[in-house]
Amino acid sequence: MLSKVDGYIYPNELELQWGVLVVLYPYLTGLVAGAFILASLERVFKVKVLRPTYQLALITALAFLICAPLPLIAHLGKPGRFYEILITPNSASAMAIFGFVYLWYLAVVLLLEIWFDYRRDFVIWSQEKTGIMRRIYKMLTLGVTDISPKALKWDDRIGYIITLVGIPSAFLLHGYVGFIFGSIKANPWWSTVIMPVIFLFSAMVSGIALVMVIYMAVSYLRKVKIDMAALDTIGKYLFYMLILDFSLESLDQVHRIYEAEESFDILHVLVNGKLIYTMFGFQIILGMLMPMVGLGILQVTSRVKEQVRKTIYLAAGLMVLTGIFFMRWNVVIGGQLFSKSFHGFTDFKLGLVGTEGLFMAIIWLLLPFALLTFFLWLMPPWKKVEEV
Repeated sequence: MLSKVDGYIYPNELELQWGVLVVLYPYLTGLVAGAFILASLERVFKVKVLRPTYQLALITALAFLICAPLPLIAHLGKPGRFYEILITPNSASAMAIFGFVYLWYLAVVLLLEIWFDYRRDFVIWSQEKTGIMRRIYKMLTLGVTDISPKALKWDDRIGYIITLVGIPSAFLLHGYVGFIFGSIKANPWWSTVIMPVIFLFSAMVSGIALVMVIYMAVSYLRKVKIDMAALDTIGKYLFYMLILDFSLESLDQVHRIYEAEESFDILHVLVNGKLIYTMFGFQIILGMLMPMVGLGILQVTSRVKEQVRKTIYLAAGLMVLTGIFFMRWNVVIGGQLFSKSFHGFTDFKLGLVGTEGLFMAIIWLLLPFALLTFFLWLMPPWKKVEEV
């Protein structure tokens, strides 16, 4: 596939090395971190009104975390060798550290917290169910069947400690992704000290929006009434995070304009040319300004009808998820479109088929939702709420 070239570029810059699958990796990890942070608001910060979404947020984080590295593995020339990052560690490589950060967050944080949270239910379900489901739940108890008040109290204490550890771990999980881009000095589009912070806040925005949309969708499919107090609270936190995220990204751009380094001219052409639709149209207007206006209206007035509020929340959540995806797109793809010579551009054309094509990208995006559906069938939060 031939690329369109404008101006002067070096021969090795003709084709982009990182495509849409690399865009999906920071997008999915951001959803994980944001969903976990929302869950921690109920567990650690005692925002009890968010109780209906607590287990849902944890299970969502687990489903998306399991799928997060798969697009990255698929992008590798020899994906069967991905395990070598774990058996040949390199402490000097930020990318090599990912394997250990991922395993820490998956095994020590998410799996343990969910197990302690559901242990009592696994024991009860292993006694109530029959056949294969009985054996599955019995295996999930790991042989720990004590559900006395004292044992359950210990479960709650340990789960609380794990959540405390999980909060900085969530920051590390996605902050380090921003660190990888921000530490590349040779690329002025990526090289900024606040890149990890921008990635982190955008992750919280996208994760909160994801849980809000999933909560509304699950409630609709189960034909149960949405807890409007919980939904209003999620919308409030999403509104605040959007403001912070927008402020940070604006600060980054203002700093670039004021500093006006030698790369400023090429970045100005990049933003107002190659990225004008994905950045201004999808990321800023659709993904930030429109949701902020809608959510802001709901913060200043209580006279909006319940059905209208639900519609605004759903639309805002979907727009935020779209906007954050294009934010990742603009970072990963945009940073490869201009030449190191600062005198030319190349093009990126997303194909329909192939490992790096649109169809495979859609499959990787749908996979965590399929896994989430399985987890919700295996560990339904609504059954847990009814039994408490």
